[in-house]
Amino acid sequence: MADKLRILLADDHETVREGLRMILNAQPDMQVVATAGDGREAVDETARVAPDVVIMDISMPGLNGLAATAQLAERCPGAKVITLTRHADSTYLQQLLRAGAAGYVLKQSRPAELLHAIRTVATGNKYLDASMAGPVLGNYAKATAPGAEPAAPLSPRETEVLRLIAWGNTNKEIAARLDLSVKTVEAHKANGMRKLGMRGRIDIVRYALLQGWLNES
Repeated sequence: MADKLRILLADDHETVREGLRMILNAQPDMQVVATAGDGREAVDETARVAPDVVIMDISMPGLNGLAATAQLAERCPGAKVITLTRHADSTYLQQLLRAGAAGYVLKQSRPAELLHAIRTVATGNKYLDASMAGPVLGNYAKATAPGAEPAAPLSPRETEVLRLIAWGNTNKEIAARLDLSVKTVEAHKANGMRKLGMRGRIDIVRYALLQGWLNES
């Protein structure tokens, strides 16, 4: 069979680390090659063993998971980081995506969710916990349900603006990049969000993940 995915576990609770190690090592295509109890150790161990995937807790002593993820993006760009957290919060998600995380999984989800995330990010894709993506998918399902008004397609400019927003750009930065006024950018953003039934930036990020926009460099 093909080589197993080499995984590093970073969590400050030993019981959590050992539980995850047992689950992952039971998979025919995965192997835990190292563990870490804090963010600094996670960065050092990743540099030492070069895993394919790092499972990273957010709340750890010393260097937290967000800062460790940002450091790994610089020092070990080949390692794909999956954040494993209890926080179903848009602020955490956006900050971690900007820091370089490839996946976001909730600790309260079933183990199968994490296994799916590992296999997904290992192929170069992004992964968002299904419980967080659900509301957005629900909006799309309603928009395409029998008898529903067909949603107007996004214009190329609306798509471009929403894509840049998902990458963390401000309206001012997008205006400068696309040679538009800030008001025009705001109008394209509002129109695109209205067409897709979105209420805020987090919905844009979720949609971008589902569309594969964040896979692009």
